[in-house]
Amino acid sequence: MGLSNTLIGMGVIYFAWRVLGLGDLPANMLGYGIGFIWSYGLNRLWTFQDNGAMSRSFGRFALVCAVGYLANVLVLFTTRRLMGESSFLPHVFGTVAYTALGYLGGRFFAFRQQANVGKVGKPAKST
Repeated sequence: MGLSNTLIGMGVIYFAWRVLGLGDLPANMLGYGIGFIWSYGLNRLWTFQDNGAMSRSFGRFALVCAVGYLANVLVLFTTRRLMGESSFLPHVFGTVAYTALGYLGGRFFAFRQQANVGKVGKPAKST
């Protein structure tokens, strides 16, 4: 599921950046904005199989994505200075940071209720 979100987001970013001529930040915001809704739906239903209230997980997921997005922008602009204006790689490196933080935040914070599904508890002591 993460791969589909990454492909959609990166495709939108690339198109907006290379074809439409948008700057790094507007192209990046557009790609991540579109990817956010797709990602929430798939992570909630598929990756983490969360059956809890959407109001709880959506807010937490939005917070996780905001932190991930800040890391993405930091990496994007840091690597942009190093790699020059013509490379798309800074967007790729930013996506790696976002994806790592997004997965960990989703697993342990946004959808943590489902993080223990499938784990076997300690067996009861027999007397």
